[in-house]
Amino acid sequence: MAAISLSLSPNPSFTTTTTHKPSHPLSTPTFLKFPTVSPSTIKSLTHAPLLQTPNPTPTLRATFSTRAAASTTPSTTFHGLCYVLDDNIDTDQIIPAEYLTLVPSNPSEYEKLGSYALCGLPDAYSTRFVDPDETKSKYSIIIAGANFGCGSSREHAPVALGAAGVAAVVAESYARIFFRNSVATGEVYPLESEVRVCEECKTGDVVSIELSESRLINHTTGKEYTLKPIGDAGPVIRAGGIFAYAREAGMIPTLTSS
Repeated sequence: MAAISLSLSPNPSFTTTTTHKPSHPLSTPTFLKFPTVSPSTIKSLTHAPLLQTPNPTPTLRATFSTRAAASTTPSTTFHGLCYVLDDNIDTDQIIPAEYLTLVPSNPSEYEKLGSYALCGLPDAYSTRFVDPDETKSKYSIIIAGANFGCGSSREHAPVALGAAGVAAVVAESYARIFFRNSVATGEVYPLESEVRVCEECKTGDVVSIELSESRLINHTTGKEYTLKPIGDAGPVIRAGGIFAYAREAGMIPTLTSS
């Protein structure tokens, strides 16, 4: 450190003297000691495999698919005996209200529901749709007149027909709610005819439906009839209903086990 002295003579002059204080070199405190690492001791990091803990109970998780799941496309041809009905067959005739307590998601009750299909028909229909003590009908195709499925909006109506073994209904026209329920549940194909086929067919006739060609063939009479295309409702019914179709198309998550 420099010290300054001042002279009071006529010719003042400045003199400086330097005083040195002992210096203390910086040193690392004893409690902070860093090891010396040579480059040869540095190794690249490696990731050890994680231990896999067994999971005895698989968990369900939701996954989204961007494309429809691959599935086997069923035959588009329906063949069997037809059951002929007239106009204005309502849902209470298809399945009476007393059987609506049956739960279709229960397999045994679903089967029982089919045994009551069309049991509400008036006595004018002398041929029973489902034979006594049977749960399935021998008639796999229903041919009806106008306004089929009118009345109350019960989902059990198309479900009962599907449970009884019906593949398709060919009618001149449908009540809107029945048509919608048929598509939503995927139980039966509600097909529309361009003419009154119900007046040209009889119960017990052998018929075929070529779905891709929108054609009805009566093998008993040898006549053919043009049907209106099912359109976008076809893939929904083929998938098994609106929810099954949405899962296949990736619209809603599909539960998978892992």
